[in-house]
Amino acid sequence: MGFFEKIKKGLEKTKNSVIGRVDDVIKSFRTVDEDLLEELEEILIMSDMGVYTVERIIDELRNKVKEGKLKEPEEVKTLLKEILYDIMGKHDFSLKIETTPSIVLVVGVNGVGKTTTIGKLGANLKSQGKKVILAAGDTFRAAAIDQLEIWGKRSDIDVIKHSEGADPAAVVFDSIAAGKARKADVIICDTAGRLHNKTNLMNELNKIFRVTDRDLADASREVLLVLDATTGQNAVTQAKEFSKVCPLTGIVLTKLDGTAKGGVVVSISSELDIPVKYIGVGEGIDDLQPFNCKEFIDALFE
Repeated sequence: MGFFEKIKKGLEKTKNSVIGRVDDVIKSFRTVDEDLLEELEEILIMSDMGVYTVERIIDELRNKVKEGKLKEPEEVKTLLKEILYDIMGKHDFSLKIETTPSIVLVVGVNGVGKTTTIGKLGANLKSQGKKVILAAGDTFRAAAIDQLEIWGKRSDIDVIKHSEGADPAAVVFDSIAAGKARKADVIICDTAGRLHNKTNLMNELNKIFRVTDRDLADASREVLLVLDATTGQNAVTQAKEFSKVCPLTGIVLTKLDGTAKGGVVVSISSELDIPVKYIGVGEGIDDLQPFNCKEFIDALFE
């Protein structure tokens, strides 16, 4: 199955609940008036695009009506797609791994699929011919180290680990040393997901950043936040909280195939100005895919 087909299949729940209802509204109106826009607003909010983002979309449609550029209900979907492109298309969605080694730090609360995402991302990059090292820096969650080791064996990728409860920054330090010695292209580091105690999390991440700043000062660095799409606007809230404690460069949105709340992708782009770089649309090792804005929106509307 190609990338577009995977996205299309993964977005079925969102498409059926959102675009299906948009189609029903469009068919029930003969002109574009305030009643149509209000019904459309309700549908988009239910998709978890967020109130701020939906107001932005509806205001844009309202302006088109005033300008005489939107008269027929069937034109709404075309303009809706264009507005979504404008909101989301400004970002660079590519992963910045331009040095040898580059480093990717992965953050996120427990339960969002963070460690699984790291395993899949490692496999994805290895399939592109890159030498990858995984750092088991989530030393506080039971079985996180074992889980990452399983992914490493599955993809034949080296995993650097310490014992449970060890200092995550020490794991990252050793992983950087191993990455340099083994001429790795990318080092992907797991980190603890304890957002409920922001002081500890901030201290832990700052320690890791100090290690990477010192030992990989000129390296490409990504800081990716893993979010669970099924949590809808809670995912946006998590992103806002994490952005306060670390310099996020991108979002990985998992479990997109299991939710009708796929509109959260738009909300993240609009409210946080952080690009979604990968999306998870299934359980398979190859179901973590680089995000493509145009294909995402096309799959949603097809």
